Order: sequence, then C-alpha cells, then structure tokens
Amino acid sequence: MELQTIQSKAKQEIKLAGDAKTLDLVFKKYLGKQGELTRVLRSLKNLPEKDRKKTGELANKIKLNLNNSIEIKSKKFQVSGVKQQDKQFDITIPGKKLALGHLHPLTQIERNIVEIFKSMGFSIAEGPEVETEYYNFDALNMSKDHPARDMWDTFWLKNSRTGKQGSLLRTHTSPVQVRYMEKNNPPLRIIVPGRCFRHEATDSSHEVQLYHVEGLMIDKNVSVANFKAIIREFLKAYFGKSVDFRLRPSFFPFTEPSFEIDIKCLICGGKGCSTCSKTGWLEMMGAGMVHPNVFKAAGYNPKHWQGIAFGMGMDRLAMMKYKIDDIRLFHAGDLRFLNQF
Repeated sequence: MELQTIQSKAKQEIKLAGDAKTLDLVFKKYLGKQGELTRVLRSLKNLPEKDRKKTGELANKIKLNLNNSIEIKSKKFQVSGVKQQDKQFDITIPGKKLALGHLHPLTQIERNIVEIFKSMGFSIAEGPEVETEYYNFDALNMSKDHPARDMWDTFWLKNSRTGKQGSLLRTHTSPVQVRYMEKNNPPLRIIVPGRCFRHEATDSSHEVQLYHVEGLMIDKNVSVANFKAIIREFLKAYFGKSVDFRLRPSFFPFTEPSFEIDIKCLICGGKGCSTCSKTGWLEMMGAGMVHPNVFKAAGYNPKHWQGIAFGMGMDRLAMMKYKIDDIRLFHAGDLRFLNQF
C-alpha cells in the first residue's frame, strides 16, 4: 500500500538524519506543501466515498506519527548543541561583551562636586523634595506677602482631604539649611545636592526641574573673602583650570548682603552666544551672608555666629564643562547624547 511505503521510507530517513538541516529536508519531502504524504491527503477527494474515510484516517495517523518522530529527533539535536544553521556551535569562540549602562552626566557632575567640597571639609546633607511652605519660604525670611516669593515659580500640591493648598515641590535646596541648623550646632560646613522644581517656560538655559547644590558655612568670623577663596578653588578643581568669575550685588531674602556669581561663558569664550544671552557671562550661583532672621528661625543667636550661604545649578555647571548649549538635552532621554559621557 502506498501509505505504508511512505511511512516506512520516512521513518528510515528520519532515523538516518544526522543534523537539523537533513531532518528539515525529510520534513519537506514528506510533510511539506509538496510532500508525498501531503499529495495523498489532497487526492482523497478523488477516491470513492467508501475508501475515502478509511484512507483519510490512516493518512492522518501516519502524518501525526511522522510529526512526532521529527519533533523528538529535533529536540535531540537542540540538546546536543546542534543548531538549525549550517555550522555547529563553536564553544571556543569568545562570548559577546554585554552592553553596560553608565551614570547620567548630571549624576557624574554631582559626584564630582561632592568630592571637591568634601576635600575642603564640607559634609553632605539631604532633605525632602516635597517640602512645607514654612521651610521653603517662611523660615528663609519670606513671609506670605513677601514680594521675593515671585522669584520662585512654584508647583503647589493640594491636600487630598481638604482640597486646599498644602505642600509644594521645593524650589531650591535652601530649606535644608534650616532643617540642618535645627539639629546641629555650629561651626559647620555643609553642601546640599538635590533636585528642585520651578514652574517656568523652558528654553536653552531653563528647565522645570533642575539639579541644585546648596552650600552653607557658619563660624565666628566667616566672611565674603572666605567664600571667594572657596569658590575660586572649587571652579579651578571642577574645570581643571582657573576660571574668570565676578560678583554682582543682588537681593535674596535669606542673605544680607547678597550677590550673584557669574563665570565667563566657556562655550563662546566670553564673545556672546544663545546660552549666555549674548552677554559673555553666565549666571552660575547666588550667595550672601546668612540673614539674622534665618539664624533666629533655626535657633541660632545671630550675635554670636555669622555665615555664608550659596547655591548653584549643577545643570549649568555641566553645560559649561562639556560645552553643551541646551539644558533640555539632559532630560530628553536621547541615547545619542547620553552615550557620549
């Protein structure tokens, strides 16, 4: 009988198949679209009705049996390491090196800044990103009606139970100053790295979230001269060379006197570009002598202590170091940009 002959021949060829490629050829020869058994199944419609059922049952039984035999043989090849390709696996070939991730450039910058200030005797302090109005404003000499609050565009958070304005996303890391002073006695030197949030329009030098580092130094005779020496050494260590910077009189409610620190734009060399608003200088930080009211809020006697506070944006420091002209690149998630660091 033709079906029995097909089964016998197919079984023998499956048994003799020495690799996956040969086994695949056997499959195509008997069970493929143009296979011998497939042709028999297609010809069933031409048989008399009394023979059609019997022949069809036998053909399907043989097809199932051959499929099982091929599947079992195929698994043996997989277990023994024989693949479906022409060549076998060579265990002496070195493995492929896995691609590893790396730290975000802003994280690298933060760690660099921390190490520089630690070398100058500063400790690291941290605080919550979701802050209270008291620590973010009131304890820093900004009452509810103080016009200085307009300097910080704030993300306020509603209380889920009362529906009223409650906490906020901190607009600077300065609240940690008061939190730290409440629990620690002077003299002290700390920096506070962390993320801040401001509700403002984004452009090449502004983002709704920024990475900030706050500095605070309190002692009996701390002065602006001490601050200038610290910042000069910091900029030199950070950029690996001396950097021109200037102090401009300014106003911050939590310092008096206050000033802004600008550095000469390293992207354009001071000639003027979009990053420095064509001025040749880029505002890098704010600073000043700690206001007596801040000392009082923290429980210090301003007659006995004085201090210097300063804060700078890590995003802008990164832009200057790597000559990046758009702050938004740090948060865009573009691997073509991030893989450069």
